[in-house]
Amino acid sequence: MNELNMEKEKISKLIKRFAIPCVISMIVAALYNIVDQIFIGWGEAGAFGNAATNIVYPFTVIALAFALLVGDGMAAQFSLLLGAKEKEKANKAIGNGLIILIFISIILTILGLIFNKQILRIFGANPKEIECYKYAQDYLRIICYGLPFYIIGQGLNATIRSDGSPKYAMVATIIGAISNIILDPIFIFVFKMSVKGAAIATVIGQVLTFIVSIIYLRKPKTFKINKQSIILDKNISKKSILLGLASLITQLAIVIIIAVANNLVGRYGYNTLASTGAAYGVVTPLAVIGICMKVFGIVVSIVIGVSLGGMPIIGYNMGAKNIKRVKETIKCILIINLIIGLIAFIIFEFFPTFIINIFGKGNSIEYLEYAKYCLRIFLGGIVFTCLIKSMSILLQSMGSSLKSTLLALARDVIFFVPAIIIIAMISHNVVTMLWSAVIADVLSFIMGMLLLWSELKKISKTN
Repeated sequence: MNELNMEKEKISKLIKRFAIPCVISMIVAALYNIVDQIFIGWGEAGAFGNAATNIVYPFTVIALAFALLVGDGMAAQFSLLLGAKEKEKANKAIGNGLIILIFISIILTILGLIFNKQILRIFGANPKEIECYKYAQDYLRIICYGLPFYIIGQGLNATIRSDGSPKYAMVATIIGAISNIILDPIFIFVFKMSVKGAAIATVIGQVLTFIVSIIYLRKPKTFKINKQSIILDKNISKKSILLGLASLITQLAIVIIIAVANNLVGRYGYNTLASTGAAYGVVTPLAVIGICMKVFGIVVSIVIGVSLGGMPIIGYNMGAKNIKRVKETIKCILIINLIIGLIAFIIFEFFPTFIINIFGKGNSIEYLEYAKYCLRIFLGGIVFTCLIKSMSILLQSMGSSLKSTLLALARDVIFFVPAIIIIAMISHNVVTMLWSAVIADVLSFIMGMLLLWSELKKISKTN
């Protein structure tokens, strides 16, 4: 984090140093849910268990959204203040963020435990689907107990990276994920705990990540947490929250997508017939959409990891008024994420059956058919999605919280939600409604290019 590294080191070398551990951390974090889904799919719960975890998944994303709101926000603020040589304020950004993380984690845990049934209903659970509903209740209740560890652990990850320790941040996440991967089959298959076992394995992994992250705070490199830094400062906390809004909205948008899609599936699933003449129903589309979103999440995690890897570089050089290096970093990150998007597009379009078979055996013809539609159509605009997610974080790194937030909202809320509702209401078809994602991708990409261009033009003039 010293001046020589951030202001003079080769950009590609800096991105490699920060992005690779960050990408690994993000992928591993995404694996928490996807591993559960794989083992559950191969267990006795099968599609019912996968549908249940899809119903609960949005609530875990809400927890992650608030963790990133504070974590990414305080990390961005910290980098900007460090580049501007305002050490005391940089310390406060970290200390204030930690206190806010603790407060948010307690509130969400209490809400999750008290409003269990209401939460499940919002995300598409139907009590009439008895087996699926019971699995969802079990999974949600156990996951809630791990929320404080999950939120604080994930929130501190960005801070550790911005402190010049991306490898440590990576290790903290990997330890939890490996624990989850090892314990999942033990609890599910050996102890015969099914969905409950998957939830317990996840919570244990989250606790381990939390412990490793907290240990780091004993000897950080460039900040210090003391009594002064944890006293809430209205201006610093507000700025950090504003800078983290894009991360919050990016995650909440996933929640909105799943909630809307799940409810539309519940309404029109039995109206849509497969090629066999049988209706897709509710459980099959719920399970498939859940898997599709997890796979989507893996790709987005890589893109976000690359983009977050550039955050300390962009933030520091913005603070130091070195705009040329800011532009060079942005160009490099966009090219990398374009390549990631193209690779993902090829996999989704040409190998959908291989992907869906990872998540369970003995799937029906209707299940496999809908899965192919979902991967090929719903994720058909993945190249645009990758660039949209990247541009949102780049704008966040530059300190443009308003534009970053607007772009984060565009793809998944402003364009996608109205499109999927309108298409579904007109067609009454759970296959046709998948095209709404492609429409949202194209429109949001155009908006993102305009917003990024205007911000680059603005900083070139002012500096």
